[in-house]
Amino acid sequence: MVLLSSAVISSAFAQDDQQFSDVIERAQQLAEHAYQAPEETLPKALRELDYDAYRQIRFDPEHAYWQDESPFSLQLFHSGFLFQTPIALNVIDQDGVTPLPFSAGDYRYDGAAETLQEHDLSGSGHAGFRLHYPLNSDDYADEFAVFLGASYFRLVGRGQAYGLSSRGLAIDTASAEGEEFPAFREFWLYKPAADARQIELLALMDSPSISAAYRFIIQPGDSTQVEVEAELFARHDIAKLGVAPLTSMFTFGEASRERPDDFRPQVHDSDGLLMHTGSGEWIWRPLSNPKHLRTSAFSDSQPQGFGLMQRERDFSRYLDTEAQYHRRPSQWVEPLAQWGPGHVELVEIPTPDETHDNIVAYWVADDTLDAGESRRLHYRTYTLNAQPEAHTLGRVIRTRHGNAKVPGTDSPADAQRQFIVDFQGGALDAISADQAVELAISSQQGEVLLPQVTALPHQGFRASFRLPESDQPSDVRLRLTLNGEPVSETWNYVWYPDA
Repeated sequence: MVLLSSAVISSAFAQDDQQFSDVIERAQQLAEHAYQAPEETLPKALRELDYDAYRQIRFDPEHAYWQDESPFSLQLFHSGFLFQTPIALNVIDQDGVTPLPFSAGDYRYDGAAETLQEHDLSGSGHAGFRLHYPLNSDDYADEFAVFLGASYFRLVGRGQAYGLSSRGLAIDTASAEGEEFPAFREFWLYKPAADARQIELLALMDSPSISAAYRFIIQPGDSTQVEVEAELFARHDIAKLGVAPLTSMFTFGEASRERPDDFRPQVHDSDGLLMHTGSGEWIWRPLSNPKHLRTSAFSDSQPQGFGLMQRERDFSRYLDTEAQYHRRPSQWVEPLAQWGPGHVELVEIPTPDETHDNIVAYWVADDTLDAGESRRLHYRTYTLNAQPEAHTLGRVIRTRHGNAKVPGTDSPADAQRQFIVDFQGGALDAISADQAVELAISSQQGEVLLPQVTALPHQGFRASFRLPESDQPSDVRLRLTLNGEPVSETWNYVWYPDA
């Protein structure tokens, strides 16, 4: 994986400071006035589109912008269906800023969408856009980034398939007051040069509580990365400001106690939350699909990174030839300016199937953002197949649990829960089965029974333990150590007896 150096980033940012400053000024001016919702300009025919008709509207690839002038090209999304509020698009080149107008001629209207050609679609505008680059081969421009809906954007690297999404901000997620979804209202895309390896764009965000200016520098590759810089301006007090949000889906996995009648052994875009704390600890939390909404907070100061990961990379773990969950990327977030004290928050929402994103993770600073205040953000986020390069410890490869009953006997163990956590890779590769690997384990509630470590048949180690019968959740942390030093990441799991 090749990441942009800080020198390259600083140089790229310096080239366009004036244009970014102009967007920052617009965001600040917006925040000084009451929020005004965008005008409803969408023609009735587009407002009433259903899913089947909308998916029959396709951008004509032959009309892709820049395709004959740069390795990068731009395609657009049509407004309609769920996308009722068009965004403004502009292109910045050596001649200045030029608005990118909507043109029905850029699209193909097939099947159920054919009748749209009988309507006046002026004022339709764009719902969003996607960027293309020869990612997997030199002779085809693959789609590698999409900006569509509110402040959502999605990324893929080489060989990956779309899975989880990023967002500009998350406001009051999983709160009693209800979540607010800020939206990007306008974009400025810098026309890429003939030899460009990265593309830059600016965005103006607006919502009832906040206005903001964003700058993205996107570099496609094995790991597609985005350098994000933003200036936020609060109209109102914001109780919970989620920074660098990642949104994903987890329906069921290897540790799921209940699963649908499904031929697939697992269905998820991500299987765990990984965190690298300010103190250097690596923490792994397996994801779940709970019966009731759950919110978990992991307190930290100056975090080094967090991400939603898809560790299971083998097709046999999913058996889904259509969704190809084994190709869904992990995504990592790392601050480039210190975030101070706060917490990583994980939200897990019940979902009946994979059509709903039900996992959200983001950073929340202890220092709230109040009306009239501003805040600067600077971080990098990127896709990956394995682990962040800095993670050199053993990692969790398997979490399983079940009733501890011994068949054919009656014992107190009948009501106990048996857990096994398998670790492999990293520092564990250099540790033989006869070395004195120990288990450091603790529980915030109640006791842990029969904790032990055993070597796995080929490579790696298994941690196992039991939990006694209880009507209260158990929050358990464990990791492997050798000579008192950690040789694995920390596994953190909350067992809910009523799950």
